[in-house]
Amino acid sequence: VQLQASGGGLVQAGGSLRLSCAFSGRAFSYYAMAWFRQAPGKEREFVTRISTAGGSTYYVDSVRGRFTISRDNAKNMVYLQMNSLKSEDTAVYYCAADESGRPLSLDWKYWGQGTVVTVSS
Repeated sequence: VQLQASGGGLVQAGGSLRLSCAFSGRAFSYYAMAWFRQAPGKEREFVTRISTAGGSTYYVDSVRGRFTISRDNAKNMVYLQMNSLKSEDTAVYYCAADESGRPLSLDWKYWGQGTVVTVSS
């Protein structure tokens, strides 16, 4: 399994970005997918998770209502729509995959390389 995250960039506070994560490998639909982030000087943290079929999602409180995770199993893609961005959302964002990945856990099997999101205030 390989994961390739993209879509990061510089955006003003209040703006929006859409991150994408391309999954390479077999049986994408067998994997739960998640987004994590790591802000400068801080530990990596869980942001959101989506179930294999996309019917169940989980968000940390700090992004709930502003971020939306989605997936397209036909295209082997997962997305993170980020709206109403705040300066505290500035971080490197990583996508991850695991057949049994759990919300809030950092113990996910496969990781992408990260894409940088910078929110200017």
